[in-house]
Amino acid sequence: MAIRQSRLLHRDNPDKEPLVGHVKVTPEDWLNVARDVLVSEGVAEVKVITLGERLGVSRSSFYWYFKSRKHLLEKLLDDWEDLNTKSLVTKCNMPTKNISEAACNFFRCFIDPELFDRGLDFAVREWSRRDGAVRQRINLADKTRLAAVAQMFERHGFSAYDADIRARIIYFMQLGYHAMEVHEPMAERLNRLEGYLRGFTGEQPDTEVIETFIAFVSSLKTT
Repeated sequence: MAIRQSRLLHRDNPDKEPLVGHVKVTPEDWLNVARDVLVSEGVAEVKVITLGERLGVSRSSFYWYFKSRKHLLEKLLDDWEDLNTKSLVTKCNMPTKNISEAACNFFRCFIDPELFDRGLDFAVREWSRRDGAVRQRINLADKTRLAAVAQMFERHGFSAYDADIRARIIYFMQLGYHAMEVHEPMAERLNRLEGYLRGFTGEQPDTEVIETFIAFVSSLKTT
């Protein structure tokens, strides 16, 4: 399954308002290119000169929007949290009729790249190996995500202890699954969905929920 695709520059996107005057790129353009470099090459390569070359603009354009490279990196971390952590928490907090539906909402984050950018998540984790402040943000994000998943289980009748254990199992399994870069056809993966739900929840899955989730995956046209 693909990670979130690189976005068009503002000037190349027909859905955006035309840029006026001497403006060639926007703050979002700088952030989008910086994100792409972070994911593909690591934080050490997120350099103002390099990004400017990719955008086809001078360094002066950068300083219209950002105080420094550090400021840009802080914005990248905010972007990561706004997408990945907030999306996962939002999905886990959605009202659901049973734990099968709740778990499938959790899975949606890892299927839909518009909800959770796996490449970005692991790029930030790699960055945190060399930066204590980023490590702290990773730790806080994991704590926030785990709490949301645990509360999801509690709302469906699981004890606080069981909810915490099951949250850890499903969350760490999902991260590990992608960290190992497991490649398998989506049809094969969906064929295991009933078993996964039974294993993660300890309950017989809701067949209607499974059908709805499969239809959702099909609508994304992921491979």
